[in-house]
Amino acid sequence: MGRFPAGSTTGDGFAIGAVNLKRKRGFQVDLRVYRLDLHIHTVLSPCTEIADMTPKAIVRAAVERGLHMIAICDHNSARNTAATRRAAKGTGVSVLPGIEVTTSEEVHIVGLFPTDDAAEAVQEEIYARLYGENDEEVFGCQVVVNEYDEVEDLDKRLLIGATTLSCERVVDLIHRFNGLAVAAHVDRDGFGIFSQLGFIPEGLALDALEVSKRSDFRTVRSKYRQCLQYTLTASSDAHYVHDIGVAYSLARMAEPSFEELEKAFKGVDGRAVLEGRTRKN
Repeated sequence: MGRFPAGSTTGDGFAIGAVNLKRKRGFQVDLRVYRLDLHIHTVLSPCTEIADMTPKAIVRAAVERGLHMIAICDHNSARNTAATRRAAKGTGVSVLPGIEVTTSEEVHIVGLFPTDDAAEAVQEEIYARLYGENDEEVFGCQVVVNEYDEVEDLDKRLLIGATTLSCERVVDLIHRFNGLAVAAHVDRDGFGIFSQLGFIPEGLALDALEVSKRSDFRTVRSKYRQCLQYTLTASSDAHYVHDIGVAYSLARMAEPSFEELEKAFKGVDGRAVLEGRTRKN
């Protein structure tokens, strides 16, 4: 995992190590193609399979499916992100901390962050604007675990609920802590920005739009013309271990890191999100 030898391919037909760019100081950097699944839930999300979506199981599935970078994005919380990152140590899989925030309009927006501290700071802002208590019999348990899959706590907040933060305030909050704001599953009928609002509001500073396994970049761009203005990603939104990597993005970067992902979203310095792919279960 991690890096491929130059001249090989990703298995998706993209050449590795084919791009060399000179930086300002005169040395060169190899840009390679990486597989990314930037929206995966853990047992903290009440709608997941509680026996499946533990840090070790998620990382194991990511390795098996050839993913180089994943992001943990539970509903309105980041309490399992650090544990998953620790579980991935030494595997070659890069784990980004993330949160899937439900806005007051019931739009899902994913925040991706450079550090656990940044994700946790955003989490505290969300918790202050999230009301209600989880009913485990109705929604399921919300389990906080460590990197060894041991239970440490049960979160009692209603994580499945909507915050009082508007789309604009959520995007601003994510950016305040140096994160990337991605409108989740924009092609879906539920909780997508087009299904909830009908359009992307002018001035909403999204960094990318996410396409689910149900569609593809070409179809989404044809159906929603505003998508032509944004970088698209494909992610699994996995709630079950067999769904991890069912949809993924191919991105050209120097390494699977937050800093490189930010460049790929912006399409600068030769970095880019090339396309989205889906696989059959």
